Amino acid sequence: MNFNRLTDKKQALDALRPLPDDLVRNLDDWFRVELTYTSNAIEGNTLNRRETALVVEKGITIGGKLLREHLEAVNHAQALDWIKEQVNHDPGHLVENDILHIHGVILKGIDDANAGHYRSVPVRISGSTVVLPNPATVPDLMCDFAEWLASDQELHPVEFSAEAHYRLVTIHPFTDGNGRSARILMNMILLMSGYPAAIIRKRDRLAYIRSLEKAQLGGSREDYLKIIARAVDRSLNIYLSAASGKNPKPVKEYKLLKIGELAKQVGERNSTIRHWTKQGLLDVAEVTDVGYQLYSPELVGRIRKIQALKKQRFTLREIMEKISSIEPEWSE
Repeated sequence: MNFNRLTDKKQALDALRPLPDDLVRNLDDWFRVELTYTSNAIEGNTLNRRETALVVEKGITIGGKLLREHLEAVNHAQALDWIKEQVNHDPGHLVENDILHIHGVILKGIDDANAGHYRSVPVRISGSTVVLPNPATVPDLMCDFAEWLASDQELHPVEFSAEAHYRLVTIHPFTDGNGRSARILMNMILLMSGYPAAIIRKRDRLAYIRSLEKAQLGGSREDYLKIIARAVDRSLNIYLSAASGKNPKPVKEYKLLKIGELAKQVGERNSTIRHWTKQGLLDVAEVTDVGYQLYSPELVGRIRKIQALKKQRFTLREIMEKISSIEPEWSE
């Protein structure tokens, strides 16, 4: 996978450094809340963006929300504060204790008995067929992982950070908090390498989880790497816009669409949308507790392209190839 686009944007950002202190503080505060909100939302935390900000920045408790959800927000923000203190170090100096420290902060007050400790019991990922390592092998696997982190890397920094995330969640060394710890580690490596943190949006949750599972089951990691690359690209755009004096686009809370709502917007039948989803042309953003598939409104533009190509009598396989080549590699 080619990461030249990200390298070019980082170089453009480096040319604008040092950034004004007020701007840096503003960006740091925004990323602290956004990373905390999105990472916890991926794991099922129900605090919304505004509520997360109130908990993290003001220490305000939100009525009707669980104590655990408040602690998850506070802990994640504190873990981000810690990794920012490490940015002057090289990723090659990361050791096992750094990962254990991150996990200890993530689960502080939530599960103190397991916080910062490897699991001693077998675990499974809910709804997944991925087989996770036996707990007896975890210490050795983590030792090997730490050696890999410290080895000379020829990978692009974004690919290295994504690979570190992938390897950690695949070992799944903890009883809980593996995903959040892996995303914190990934962003620690990105920050150490001079890149902004990667925000995996709530609406990308299902695609992100599926891409990880696909790789863990022996498939290609391309989908996973693209999701991480898109996330870094969006963050670079935010920094470049702010550094250039432009107002970054506000973060929108998209209302996900039911299959019927999406079909109505684009003039297609539900069965057609379902078929295109099964063929891989459309991605499901989320599945509700009762099994309803929800779609991002961003797919309307993709469906318009599919419709135009179908009128030209292209097959679905040909459309898939053309869509991939038409759309920017890391489109918004």
